[in-house]
Amino acid sequence: MAEEVEKVNPDLVKRDRAGKLQTVRYEAVNAMLLNEFLKEHGKVEKLEATAAEQQKEIKVLTAALKEQAAQIQKVSAQIETRKAAPQVVLNNP
Repeated sequence: MAEEVEKVNPDLVKRDRAGKLQTVRYEAVNAMLLNEFLKEHGKVEKLEATAAEQQKEIKVLTAALKEQAAQIQKVSAQIETRKAAPQVVLNNP
């Protein structure tokens, strides 16, 4: 086990006087795990805040798109009305 831990973080193992691996420094592992947890927790909080901001922006953009669609529909209806109006041509001799 100590060999595997050493590959990840050499500071987490204890060696004897001859330099041979003796054991894992479990008290240091707990501190390291807590530190890593806190880092990841901070990342999660940041991602959650970003997601909330993006949701707000999506709502704003959706409302803008709906408004533009309504304006396009209004202009299209006006164009159709003008096309449908009969044109009278006077022919005066």
